[in-house]
Amino acid sequence: MQEMLNYLRRNNLISKQQHGFISKRSTVTNMLQSLNDWSIAVENGKSQIVAYIDFAKAFDSVCHAKLLVKFNGYGIKARY
Repeated sequence: MQEMLNYLRRNNLISKQQHGFISKRSTVTNMLQSLNDWSIAVENGKSQIVAYIDFAKAFDSVCHAKLLVKFNGYGIKARY
């Protein structure tokens, strides 16, 4: 996992907005950042639309063949 993460970082394939599996970034830090962004927008008189999506068990429903093709497109050779 660490090798893949290092590769993704070196090739700028991870967004600065990515949370969850990044060190010192979690779903909690994601929510705090979102709340801060929304608060600033509201203070500046801007409206906000928020959509919540539940990705529970999302990986289990992903077509793994397509995921491997996607990895290959990023230069990650999957071993299985």
